[in-house]
Amino acid sequence: MQIIHPKPFPSFQLLGLLVLLLLLPRLSPAQRRFELADISRVVNVGDPQLSPDGKSILVVVSRPNLSTNRNEAEVVLMDVASGRQRVLVAGRPTVKQPRWAPTGDRVAFLARTGTGKEAHTQLFVQNLASGEVRQLTTAVENVQLYSWSPAGTALAYSAADAPANAAEVARGNDSFEVGNGSVTATAPPAPDHIWLVSATDGQPARRLTSGPLSLPDDSSAPFAWAPDGRTLACVLRPSAQTGDQETAVYTLDVATGALRELPGSPHRVDLPAYSPDGKWLSYQTPREPPFFESLEFDVVPAAGGPARHLCRALDRNLQRALWSPDSKSLFVGGNDGPTVSIWQQGLDGKSRKLKLGPVSPNGSYWVEMSVGRRNAIAVTANEPGRPAELYYLASPTAAPRRLTDFNHETAALALGRMEAVEWQSDQLRPDGILTYPPDFDPAKKYSLVLMMHGGPSNASRAAFYGLGQAVAAHGYVVFQPNYRGSDNLGYAFQRAIRDDAGAGPGRDVLAGIAELERRGWVDTSRIALSGASYGGFMTAWLMGESRRWRCAVAAASVVDLLDSYNLSDNNIANAGHYGPSPWLSAANLEHYRVQSPLSRATRWRTPTLILHNVGDFRVPISNSYKMYHALKDNGVPVRFVAFPIAAHVPGDPVRSAEWNRLWLDWLDQYLAPNAPGR
Repeated sequence: MQIIHPKPFPSFQLLGLLVLLLLLPRLSPAQRRFELADISRVVNVGDPQLSPDGKSILVVVSRPNLSTNRNEAEVVLMDVASGRQRVLVAGRPTVKQPRWAPTGDRVAFLARTGTGKEAHTQLFVQNLASGEVRQLTTAVENVQLYSWSPAGTALAYSAADAPANAAEVARGNDSFEVGNGSVTATAPPAPDHIWLVSATDGQPARRLTSGPLSLPDDSSAPFAWAPDGRTLACVLRPSAQTGDQETAVYTLDVATGALRELPGSPHRVDLPAYSPDGKWLSYQTPREPPFFESLEFDVVPAAGGPARHLCRALDRNLQRALWSPDSKSLFVGGNDGPTVSIWQQGLDGKSRKLKLGPVSPNGSYWVEMSVGRRNAIAVTANEPGRPAELYYLASPTAAPRRLTDFNHETAALALGRMEAVEWQSDQLRPDGILTYPPDFDPAKKYSLVLMMHGGPSNASRAAFYGLGQAVAAHGYVVFQPNYRGSDNLGYAFQRAIRDDAGAGPGRDVLAGIAELERRGWVDTSRIALSGASYGGFMTAWLMGESRRWRCAVAAASVVDLLDSYNLSDNNIANAGHYGPSPWLSAANLEHYRVQSPLSRATRWRTPTLILHNVGDFRVPISNSYKMYHALKDNGVPVRFVAFPIAAHVPGDPVRSAEWNRLWLDWLDQYLAPNAPGR
């Protein structure tokens, strides 16, 4: 299968004009190497919001606090012209989602109130002139998302319903009916609904939607106002069950609560948004439903009509779209080769890529950007030698200007040089990222550590990666291959994983290793595998190859696709990758079995560290128990460490630090100069 490229590249050639060889300054005697502990010193900068007048930008700045085990946040107001900063929302370490009122005189935000079981996320508004903060909501469950009305007089927000049988549950009558949800569920999921609250008069919030229809719980923007303030566009699915992922676009009359499905709405859709002139509605939808890879943005007349596949010519998996102020184009973004790119896509079909240079916008399955009323753009972004900062583009044709320096201490350390590489595999040309030790010498031999991304619809990028830098600082070359199924090289490359979950991607990774070995500096007896989620799947799959790997780290790993289909939160949606339900026929069941790494378990001989969270809703821990016993029973060195939390991977500072420590210590145990066999 061919993928689209302007022309073929020689093996491992730098990627032309796409930020190919990314160099960091040479190590000076005064510099020290990046250490594992430095990950906890990285400041996270995200969620930029341009003010209505374009003169200021709000940004959320959070810092890990190991003593409180919390990522403590604050909202910083940045003056674009002078660079002056002031903390706008202080003393609320859970603050998030700051949003300007359309009038520019107030800022809304979410923050947690109360303690223990009574703690909930609520909606607040701060007056910029007086500094006064008012709490607008007293929701019985967490406020999830919200949006100002165009006039700035009210806010629509989403929150789950309280359990209808709370009194019965309190006395122990807590059984519930199971549907297409995660095996980790301990109660029926409650639908997420839309409410309306006044920004001025203190009146109680008014419910706008009710019943079994639910906003998707994994959407970053499931509803949006029409410019006239009378209508909201929203995406709803038939139930709150996480596996019921068929959604449609509805219009919601704010005055009456009347819902109407948009004529011709696709049934796998997200991120609805009206154009500023109110004539168009954009939304995100897969190129080929019901498969969920290759997301693109369509536009339809706001009243309904034929959809236009506006972004198809870009041939990228697009994660975000924002309207231009003149309603003539969309700013869309997604993974693109070794970086994240943003394009201005016109309604006339013409597009141009913004010239971001080495700046790679932040966002996991999202692109953190804001477009102002005068066409200025704010992004929070990484560079290879610098963690996230705030950048500003005065126009779509301007170069990005860095406005903040929160991570100057990290940027001053001796970091590993990063290089984007390509190679041939079957009829495809995968790519990937190398991170070298700071004092790399191509005349010497180095251990190679594979660090494979999850998804599989995701990609490794030439951007700052703390754990990768810590591994490289220990003297190992880090290789992050983007195997087929990755979303940075176009539709054909992404869909090539369909019904071929392991073998095809495995050949891509092996071909990349072989090409690197031809460079001469790889110690072929010292190659380690590692990855989390689908990266753990690839780790387990490659452990079944005939070559000897020195060690492996398998984190939150999928090893049995039947468990993914039956037990994970997006259970039946997995059929888009692995084939129709395994319970429809013996052939389907066998198809799932042979695509699972577990089918190769009798070949596993690699010393393996297994990491998993007990309450992992995405990849049930049953996968890791199977992996553990398959290794242990065959006498293979294995260590299985579990974290008693309900998360796919740890997000808190303490557990994240321990996760990373265990990962790197395992590599050192087998790869360090004094490790066995050196």
